[in-house]
Amino acid sequence: MQEGRKAGRDRHPDRPGEESGRLLKALWLAAGALSLLLGLIGVFLPLLPTVPFVLLAAFCFSRGSARWERWLVEHPRFGPWILDWRRHRAVPLRAKQLATVMMALSSAVAAFHLPLAWCWVPAAGCTAAAVWLWRLPTKRA
Repeated sequence: MQEGRKAGRDRHPDRPGEESGRLLKALWLAAGALSLLLGLIGVFLPLLPTVPFVLLAAFCFSRGSARWERWLVEHPRFGPWILDWRRHRAVPLRAKQLATVMMALSSAVAAFHLPLAWCWVPAAGCTAAAVWLWRLPTKRA
């Protein structure tokens, strides 16, 4: 009886931790899907920056699903952003300027619509995103 249990336990001695690897891939896939969803919402809601979320989705998909990563990299709209980032690790100056202006405008609009106690939250988030963005290398055209 002891041998039978041990043999069942050691079914795949060459693949230790296979279950945890599958769980980790599923978590990366879920994180990529959430990031992509936030990026898509950012297309319509200027308060959320689209490109950083798409880049984060590509990063997550690269660890969770080669198929989803390939789909995103080959996407006609998002693929060039990802490939450009991977090649140069820099953001075009025009993109930095546009993102900063859009975040400032959307923060101002949000401030008028939110209660006084919360009107600073979008501005703080956008300020942090702008600081991060402007610290990245700038790609010259």
